[in-house]
Amino acid sequence: MRIGPISNADCTPVCMSSGDNIMWVDELRYLEVYIVRSRFFKCSLDKAKRSFYRAANSVFGKIGRLASEEVTLQIMDSKCILMLLYGLEACPLSKSERSSLDFAIDRFSMKLFQTSYINIVRHCQSFLNFELPSVRWENVLQNLNR
Repeated sequence: MRIGPISNADCTPVCMSSGDNIMWVDELRYLEVYIVRSRFFKCSLDKAKRSFYRAANSVFGKIGRLASEEVTLQIMDSKCILMLLYGLEACPLSKSERSSLDFAIDRFSMKLFQTSYINIVRHCQSFLNFELPSVRWENVLQNLNR
């Protein structure tokens, strides 16, 4: 895999001493962080979001409407969001990638609060002192820079 201005250039396979070739790939995984081929260092969020959705739907499927929204959001906060944010302090995230992380939470919150209005969802989240993943990511980066 290449990262840099010539990341799209075709490369010949690397030959090992046994005669086998090591093929070039477009994505690699290191400690559950997926790094993708790009002109600049970039991480993929697709698998992290998929893990989050799987965990959040599992939690919601088990407790459903039995627990209050506050309890469900707290369980999601303590169990599921970690899957979404794992290792991202090493990744430079663009504004659209941060919005993508927030959208994953907002979609689940729309289901939880039974509304399709983002303003209502954000109001409920702020009322319950819930931080969006983009805010958490920025806080982690600020703590690392201290």
